[in-house]
Amino acid sequence: MTDVLRLFGPLSVWFACFSAVYGLHGLVCSDRWSMVGLTLSDGNIALAAAWLTAIAVQLGIVLMLRAPRFASSSGFTESISLWLGWAAVVATVWSLFPVVVASTCA
Repeated sequence: MTDVLRLFGPLSVWFACFSAVYGLHGLVCSDRWSMVGLTLSDGNIALAAAWLTAIAVQLGIVLMLRAPRFASSSGFTESISLWLGWAAVVATVWSLFPVVVASTCA
């Protein structure tokens, strides 16, 4: 079971972060954001903070996968899980960058 978590964990966390940041973007662009007294500038700061947090979480997962405490008995599984961990880091940076940098509410 641990090997399954090593393989599916990083990309599952990326999907959760992706959903959370784009959900936050929807909230920032909604009327509810301004109803509580927050501005679009506040929303951009919140989006940037969420993006940086998502990157930090993904990097933490990669560090955890490299730790001897969480090592896999299979070298193949360990290698693939590290590749998937780095793929999740790149996916987090790449897929969430546009919503943070070019956040426009139409």
